[in-house]
Amino acid sequence: MNFNIEVLDLKFPEGCNIILGQSHFIKTVEDLFEVVSASIPGSPFGLAFSEASGPRLIRSDGNDLELKKIAEDNLLRIAAGHCFIIVLGEAFPIQILDRIKAVPEVCSIFCATANPVQVLVARTQQGGGILGVIDGGPPTAVECEEDVNARVELMKRFGYKR
Repeated sequence: MNFNIEVLDLKFPEGCNIILGQSHFIKTVEDLFEVVSASIPGSPFGLAFSEASGPRLIRSDGNDLELKKIAEDNLLRIAAGHCFIIVLGEAFPIQILDRIKAVPEVCSIFCATANPVQVLVARTQQGGGILGVIDGGPPTAVECEEDVNARVELMKRFGYKR
């Protein structure tokens, strides 16, 4: 069987976070919308889901038209079935990730990040599938005591540590 692998850069505004995952059912759009809007009320977001059968449409929703369009555009470029992307403005994935994972039709999460993301997509005669992602850059060193202290202070600022 012949295939090729493409590397695609996701495009989303600086300051936004994204969640990229795999799901398996048309109801994904409604369920993800409910989770995001109930978990972080008032935060702008857009989401899109790519069908793998039937009319094979990009289904989308959100409370911010620009972020919804960004989600749609990213999935059109990825062009793989049964995947979704949520673009969050003014919110962090940690605020909703456990609830996203609990949605019955969600199979897996590839990444949840504000970093630059590259998506590895395999293409065959049947279509495309996400193999994985490259999230951010490689490490530059092992943390020292000063770095540990800075990490702890950051967690305190975010309210995750006392």
